[in-house]
Amino acid sequence: MTPGPAPGPDDAADPLDSAATAGRPGAPDADHGPDELPTVAPQLRELRRRAGLTLEAAAARARLSPAHLSRLETGRRQPSLPLLLGLARTYGTTVSELLGETPAVADPIVRAGAPGAREADGWTYWQAGGSGRGMQALRVHVPGARGREDLVRVHPGEEWLYVLKGRLRLHLGEAEHLLDPGDSAHFDSLTPHRIAAAGPDGADLLFVHTLLQSSLAGLCLGGATTHDR
Repeated sequence: MTPGPAPGPDDAADPLDSAATAGRPGAPDADHGPDELPTVAPQLRELRRRAGLTLEAAAARARLSPAHLSRLETGRRQPSLPLLLGLARTYGTTVSELLGETPAVADPIVRAGAPGAREADGWTYWQAGGSGRGMQALRVHVPGARGREDLVRVHPGEEWLYVLKGRLRLHLGEAEHLLDPGDSAHFDSLTPHRIAAAGPDGADLLFVHTLLQSSLAGLCLGGATTHDR
């Protein structure tokens, strides 16, 4: 019988792999075979190998002993949530990937008349794009001109808007712009800006921003109340 290749440093057997450990604390149950290992175990081993790390090198980065990491990779130990977070950082991935979860495919279509219109201080807006993206798209109705001034906003990101109906007043820094239907604007959100309708009937517009971490209402409106329609 031809001998196989000698195991490398990252394939060294954990002492718990030995048959001599059967029946001792920490040994795998007889009913818990390799085919029943939790998803996190094979994922950990695959991610380590994908990163080109030996067991010892990965353990050092994760501040674990090689024996502890080996037990995690073989399913003999279950990682705590803090440990999962640390391992995800070590391999440059997410806890979801460590757990073998497949993210749901986002529906690329947003149908007209979908429920979920939101209102705040007279503004009405509808989600016009998918969630979890690097940019967010809204369809917005800006209420008619009022006596008081709207809030000036300054925040990271970019904004793009396109006027569908009515006339819009856009303040960017010290400049004021009047936009008619078909006009658009694209600007850095760190520029102090204020958006308002220029007429009594309000204005409708498409609005896209890259400030993913903000709530939709907080971008231009303040607190929001949801009215499903």
